[in-house]
Amino acid sequence: MRIASIDICRALTMVLMIWVNDFWTLTNIPKWLTHAKANEDYMGFSDIIFPLFLFIVGLSIPYAIKNRVLKNEKTVLIAKHILIRALSLLFIGFFMVNYESIHEESMLIGKYTWCLLMAFAVVLIWMHWKKSPVSKKWHIYLQVFGFTILLFLAVIYKGGSLGENWMKPHWWGILGLIGWAYGVNALVYLYSKRSLPIMIVLLFIFNILCIVNSIYGITSENEFIRAFSPIYTGTVPAFTTAGIIVILLFQKLSGSAIKWRYISLITLGIVQIIYGLATRPYWGISKIQGTPSWLAICTGIGILLFVLLYYITDVKKQVHWAKIIAPAGTATLTCYMIPYFIYPIRNMIDIRLPDYLNTSIIGLFLSFVFALLVVIFTGLAQQKRFTLKL
Repeated sequence: MRIASIDICRALTMVLMIWVNDFWTLTNIPKWLTHAKANEDYMGFSDIIFPLFLFIVGLSIPYAIKNRVLKNEKTVLIAKHILIRALSLLFIGFFMVNYESIHEESMLIGKYTWCLLMAFAVVLIWMHWKKSPVSKKWHIYLQVFGFTILLFLAVIYKGGSLGENWMKPHWWGILGLIGWAYGVNALVYLYSKRSLPIMIVLLFIFNILCIVNSIYGITSENEFIRAFSPIYTGTVPAFTTAGIIVILLFQKLSGSAIKWRYISLITLGIVQIIYGLATRPYWGISKIQGTPSWLAICTGIGILLFVLLYYITDVKKQVHWAKIIAPAGTATLTCYMIPYFIYPIRNMIDIRLPDYLNTSIIGLFLSFVFALLVVIFTGLAQQKRFTLKL
């Protein structure tokens, strides 16, 4: 069972993520569109996109697990599926985040070649080969080849300011953080037997951890312990927990008049935003610091966006407007990976648009066109049955 509003919300968020991730190529763009700096008490448009995606992951979890339960799949097998997906995201994120700190002078190959090979390996390993036109006899060989490439890239890796470091988790990258949030929340949801009270308690715990981290800074100096910081600092998984709770509340209110479902969730969203703004003087609004105010405001925005899209797409059935971006909602990993081919190739062959096309409104427009072209290419690949699947 697919809920149109969730797929479209995911598609919109992915398009916007590709768009804002392209801002580094532009100049003279409005500050309100960009990420806030680490020491700023401020939230730009770009700082909303990733938490929205984490929230949407939460919206999807109850339906995904319900579909497996309806197929009479055993709990242990569902848990295995969750762990494989979460670990896959952590694994890909681990490689992606280390690309950012490569010391090219110490490497056997160039930085952009390393990135291209990494992206190619991810495609080979996580391509949904069973649905592809490629003969079954080649599937295992292609995946083994992909793992071999990643092993090679790991062996030759040199990072740090002088090439003195090997690969580290760092902050895990976008996909790694999604992996942590998805894995913990999906397992708790599964083994709590889809309990709303337990998920509310979990959200409360994550919020407390977020507050404690903002006040005292609980990130450990120990590298091994710090690797788990996305969980014990609370902010990242809290977005996903909130998404699960919203869906459970929405389902619980299904027996009541439709207007009360909307009123309840809209009120919840507004309360979250008010709470975030009211507590701003205590710890500020900061994505990089992961403050409670940022968590609350973005959660509120996520709730309101879901309610709006549910009304437009699932109630009024107005979905045609989103057809062009639909592949970003159903082949999300494929869409996310495409820029990891484009940017290295662009840098290797030194393709540059004239400066006047990379600045201000013109640059923003062309950057958005680039995001749409990525989605269109994803759709074409999907039609040819080439789609990544965790």
